[in-house]
Amino acid sequence: MPTTTTPTSSTPAKPGRGGVRRPSAGRGTVRHDPRPEQAARRSFCATLALALLLSVAAGAHAAVDASRRSDGAIAAAVAARAAVVAELDVAGAPRRLRTPGAGRLADRWAVPVTLKAMVFEGHRTVGEARLVVMGGRAWENAAAGQRLRVTGRLRPAAPGEPDAGILSASSDPTVLRGPAPWQQGPGELRRHFTTAAAKFGSDAGGLLPGMVTGDTSTLDTDLEGAMRTVGMTHLTAVSGANCSLILGTLLLAARTLRLPRTAAAVASLAGLGLFVLMVAPDPSVLRAALMGGIGLTSVAFGRAARGLPLLCVAVIGLLLAQPDLAASFGFLLSVLATLGIVVSGRRIMDWLPPVVPRWAAAGVGVPLSAQLFCAPAIVILQPQLGVFTLPANMAAAVLVAPVTLLGTAGAALLPAVPGAAEALMAAAAVFAGGVAGTARFFASLPGAALPWPEGAFGAATMGMLSACMLAAVWLALHPAAVVRAALAAHARIVAVLEASSRVTADHDARPAPLQAVRRGLEHRSGRGTLRVRNVIPGRNHEWLLPRPNGPGPRRRRAPPGAM
Repeated sequence: MPTTTTPTSSTPAKPGRGGVRRPSAGRGTVRHDPRPEQAARRSFCATLALALLLSVAAGAHAAVDASRRSDGAIAAAVAARAAVVAELDVAGAPRRLRTPGAGRLADRWAVPVTLKAMVFEGHRTVGEARLVVMGGRAWENAAAGQRLRVTGRLRPAAPGEPDAGILSASSDPTVLRGPAPWQQGPGELRRHFTTAAAKFGSDAGGLLPGMVTGDTSTLDTDLEGAMRTVGMTHLTAVSGANCSLILGTLLLAARTLRLPRTAAAVASLAGLGLFVLMVAPDPSVLRAALMGGIGLTSVAFGRAARGLPLLCVAVIGLLLAQPDLAASFGFLLSVLATLGIVVSGRRIMDWLPPVVPRWAAAGVGVPLSAQLFCAPAIVILQPQLGVFTLPANMAAAVLVAPVTLLGTAGAALLPAVPGAAEALMAAAAVFAGGVAGTARFFASLPGAALPWPEGAFGAATMGMLSACMLAAVWLALHPAAVVRAALAAHARIVAVLEASSRVTADHDARPAPLQAVRRGLEHRSGRGTLRVRNVIPGRNHEWLLPRPNGPGPRRRRAPPGAM
């Protein structure tokens, strides 16, 4: 009969490149596709190249900016401490100083300006440079966008400051040009709001304008010190938390009205832009709005994986626009707080039991994550440990939202409906007084501020403390997981010990030559003694170890007179 060949289930291998035969893909065959690894490698190389390119661009921008501040006629006048007549553009809101200067002025103001032209030694020099004007009460009403003329003396700024110098004004400013219409309205609104809030008392009247419009000129000195002690300084002025609240409220209102997602985003960003205009669009407020918006978006929508790239893009863009922000502690704290919210804020919220409401979980997770990430940098500025910083911020977090929302609504209605605005401001003042009372209460407790090491060592130890605190929070909120991990570790240790004992028992059970037996100590269970083992045929195998002070037969001595 003819022989038939039965086909097997495996197919012959096909030759590949270089003569190598590779099996064809069939059922049950797993093929390793190298394309994901190659794509990941290319993505990493492209990201690294882009990061290096952006670093070079930021470094070049910083070098050009630094050379501009240190070279030229303006830098020479600053170095010579020359008396000049300057034309300035006001770049931000005036800030009241608490300490008197060299002129012993009881009321001093610091105003950020941009130098446009100056007369120095009979020559007029045109150029741009960032300065800070130190002057008296006449500078209190300076508004952003004004063009002023003033006489004064220049001096260098402190090392590390982004300003080209400081101008100590010796005359009252002369207004050459008023602010633009889009700048004049917000300035007048801030002044009217501060005047209207003054009647609510010292603490509430001084803190309410700061939390709503960023005006800290009427803030009480003792209250400011108490808030600094308990780590609540970020609440004395507009910060990322206020911007996040405004953006979140606008977004929620837009979604409640059934607006499409794109229209809701545009409306929310427009409202946030108006809020930024009201609180003076200086770089710190713009930075807070950007960081707060990123943090809120990450927490509200659970997009932690996307929130981190957005934060990186925002930081890179800000550093490219203003390289001197890299040396600003305010910028560093904003980035660290947002990074903490993006990376660990939602995780801490998820650690809490399901019975805890979401708003309460956010009230715990957001300040805790921001505080843990900012603590190492805060120690460099203020070498002390705020023992009650976390409970104080958690207690005040409940009050920040009503102050911001009611106060902002009152400020918006103040020009049109003063009665309704004052009612809203009165309600906001109650909550602002609660924030002030919280700061004073925790600052008055014993041990509210403990000394801490300075410099890099203090920052490193504070970082270790923050990591340990985060681990302690996880352990406290996951008792079942901790018990399971402890039992699993115990089982592993027992398994290792049993395996080692079995190996030792098997080794001892093997017959060994006499030369391989060594003399040593042997512990016999149940007898409580150590014996010397010397396995030699015909000899005593074991005997007790001699004890010099223990009982036993006395040593024989020779009788007297014996040799």
